Amino acid sequence: MAKNIHTVPWGNNWAVKKEGQEKPISIHRTKDVTQHEGASLAKKLEVEHVIHGKDGTIQDKDSYGKDPCPPKDKKY
Repeated sequence: MAKNIHTVPWGNNWAVKKEGQEKPISIHRTKDVTQHEGASLAKKLEVEHVIHGKDGTIQDKDSYGKDPCPPKDKKY
């Protein structure tokens, strides 16, 4: 099973990390760019993209995999 992708704070920057790995895949100066990169990678891998706030708490999740029980709410 593929590991989820996380957008996380990384010092004064933001990082795209694969779940369970210490080293980031990429580091960016803005959260927007990092989220875009994280979403693109999550779509490619068909996994969930977990977006964290500056304090590390989870702010949002987007699933790009084949979810057998998709959520009923629509973000867009």
